[in-house]
Amino acid sequence: MSYVSTRGDGRHRRFSDVLMEGLAPDGGLYVPHDYPKVDDATLTRWRGLSYAELAFEILALYVDDTPLDELRSLIARTYTAEVFGSTQIAPLRKLDESIALLNLSNGPTFAFKDMAMQLLGNLFEAELSRRGTRLNILGATSGDTGSAAQYAMRGKRNVRVFMLSPHGRMSPFQQAQMFSLHDENIHNLAVEGSFDTCQDIVKTVSADRDFKLRYNIGTVNSINWARLLAQVVYYFFGYFQATNENSERVSFCVPSGNFGNICAGHVARMMGLPIEKLVLATNENDVLDEFFKTGRYRPRAIGETMATSSPSMDISKASNFERFIFDLLERDAQRVAQLFGTELSAHGQFSLTREETSRIAGYGFVSGKSTHADRLRTISDAWERHRTLIDPHTADGVKVAREHLSPGIRTVVFETALPVKFEDIIREATGRSAPRPAAVADMEQRPRRCEVVAPSAELVMAYIARHCNDD
Repeated sequence: MSYVSTRGDGRHRRFSDVLMEGLAPDGGLYVPHDYPKVDDATLTRWRGLSYAELAFEILALYVDDTPLDELRSLIARTYTAEVFGSTQIAPLRKLDESIALLNLSNGPTFAFKDMAMQLLGNLFEAELSRRGTRLNILGATSGDTGSAAQYAMRGKRNVRVFMLSPHGRMSPFQQAQMFSLHDENIHNLAVEGSFDTCQDIVKTVSADRDFKLRYNIGTVNSINWARLLAQVVYYFFGYFQATNENSERVSFCVPSGNFGNICAGHVARMMGLPIEKLVLATNENDVLDEFFKTGRYRPRAIGETMATSSPSMDISKASNFERFIFDLLERDAQRVAQLFGTELSAHGQFSLTREETSRIAGYGFVSGKSTHADRLRTISDAWERHRTLIDPHTADGVKVAREHLSPGIRTVVFETALPVKFEDIIREATGRSAPRPAAVADMEQRPRRCEVVAPSAELVMAYIARHCNDD
């Protein structure tokens, strides 16, 4: 298995290389040279496997430069009841006759990001040990990626984490979960700006080839192929729980801001998983909804990116989106480079041709958006009718899923976080507090370690250099 850049960099990479490198040298994202195809016999063989067993089967199709026994052991060590709260890891829960929730938030930070990040931490540690080197991870978070990365990497040998977050734009619990970590290898930088500001800084630093090589900069955002690959697993796992036989089809509805989670669904569908629809749900920051309805991709300016009650989706530049466009444009790297390089830089937006736009339907995507009022109604309804408490992002998914139901087709909505992370809107919608695990009873009161910085790639690079040179 080899990997190529969406923008045409001629050098093919192996899995361990794209794991460590993150962003390609030409600014593109790594994708496999082709997607392994899964036939009916393979689906039948996989049905009934444990989560760890299924994860091994899928990753083994993409990873051919790590001994299989080592890969199997690493995966088995990741997906345990001790880490994810149950032996099932990601149980499916029926909401009503049409919609089920795939519970992905049982990990240490109560968000779906743990599902991939815990594996990523173990992959990094194993590869760094093999290479005898260190890695400085630079990431951006709108709320959940940061804490998931930090909890996965804390205490890991030869790894430092420098995590950028938008100052004052995360929920109080999300901030406390990140900033209360005092491990020496964890660094929090609160950037004065939006998530897109943070993401732009990460891309700027990663594009500085000399700096990246000198300080061995890697990423854990969904631009890292290894993280996205780990997310492919729970599409298959959710499908097997929602069906009895391979002739059945399932739709998946995914709350989406950065397009990483639903891009994993696109990969699963390309592999042959019987997916009817990939339903993308946005909040008021509806850049992706606009694209799937019009073929125009128009990221918003920083001042236009709204702070909403589903803050992890307050994103206007979907950094993972390029992978889907690469496939949509029949892997025309030159056209992708024109759109994401030239046109986006010059005009701040791009539009597909009519013929290119017409191809979208063939990939199963539909979309919709949800507002604060919608979230309140959906959270309240789920509690009153089903005695199920859902977080605001999952509520966005349930609301949009109901707009795209197909007769006889079950829709699986991805639960993205536990309600405890968003106490204010849960109380506003239901008049009650979300259940709080005893381990985080005092989370918001814990001492914090975080540095507020101006929105400058140069300042972030100086911070990284200073803390790396302190060794």
